[in-house]
Amino acid sequence: MKKLLTLILLSLFAFQTAYSGSDGKNSLSKKNGEVRDCFEKVNRATFAFNQGLDKAIFKPVAKGYRKLPSPVRIGTSNVLSNLSNLITIPNNVLQGDFNTAGINTARLAVNSTIGIFGIFDVASQMGFVKDYKKEDYGQTLGSWGVGEGCYLVLPVLGPSTVRDLSGTFAGILGGDPWYNITVKNDTHYFSDADYYYSKGGDGINFRAKNIESFENLEKNSMDFYASVRSLYIQDRIKKISNSDGVIETQDDSDWDEIKSN
Repeated sequence: MKKLLTLILLSLFAFQTAYSGSDGKNSLSKKNGEVRDCFEKVNRATFAFNQGLDKAIFKPVAKGYRKLPSPVRIGTSNVLSNLSNLITIPNNVLQGDFNTAGINTARLAVNSTIGIFGIFDVASQMGFVKDYKKEDYGQTLGSWGVGEGCYLVLPVLGPSTVRDLSGTFAGILGGDPWYNITVKNDTHYFSDADYYYSKGGDGINFRAKNIESFENLEKNSMDFYASVRSLYIQDRIKKISNSDGVIETQDDSDWDEIKSN
């Protein structure tokens, strides 16, 4: 299985290189300043499929989640943010941001123990300021100058690019400690289900925070598919540049596809 994933990752990077300029920046993947949608027909079909799933399953579940008591939702969000540090910290290091890596490591250690797996943000009360920005391997590749490659829409997982999908495989191949201790290795403390529950919870948490945002976007868009594509690309550019700018209708700081962290 690992050899197969390695082969897929290498193929994705080869595909990425085919669409990159000699300076390492993606040139042919862009059209009029936007990421090229090389597989638009397939992407639109996948997008329609995902919209059907969202209306039948994810949106109703997200609405039900919003009816839970506020402390439950806050605690759940805190736990998910705490877990995502397992991906953020190595990417802080790879991007040369050692100070933030140290702060996030301290936050992870304190909140995972005293904060009971991150339910309570004890680290902030101890002086470890919560200047929190999620990082992933797709962002790291972008910070290294790797171009986006073509835009992709993945079944269930949603918007992505060749670069971001490559970053996802990099995590699966060994860069995601949470994946390693739940799915990849039998630690006797966690199971595969813990990993998938956390990723599913991440997606529901994000969807619940953005119900009105996406409803407004769909209502006011002449082409909802194109609007979501633009929103996703803007958000990734913002994250790679560590900008604090607000991206259109989003009221959450993360685009956060289930696969990212």
